Amino acid sequence: MDFQTNKRLVDEVAVVPSKRMRNKVAGFTTHLMKRIAKGPVHNISLKLQEEERERRMDFVPEVSALERDVISIDPDTRDLLENLGFANLTGINVEQLTN
Repeated sequence: MDFQTNKRLVDEVAVVPSKRMRNKVAGFTTHLMKRIAKGPVHNISLKLQEEERERRMDFVPEVSALERDVISIDPDTRDLLENLGFANLTGINVEQLTN
């Protein structure tokens, strides 16, 4: 949408007290429409943006990053697990850190 179209639309749809105010509303509307066309805009929720966000949230990877046969940890993490009562977990490999 361009400014001229928005200006006529504001003039028809709303009761605006002055020409200057009408032009400000039309200008800001044009500005927002250009920003929305480029990508998501903070604090403006459109149906398409909500659907895109929901689709990203519902994504399930083929291989889970949490399901591993062996997990490598450092000695400090092993000590932490022992103190928390998880000393006999299977599939844990303790490795020394190299600097």
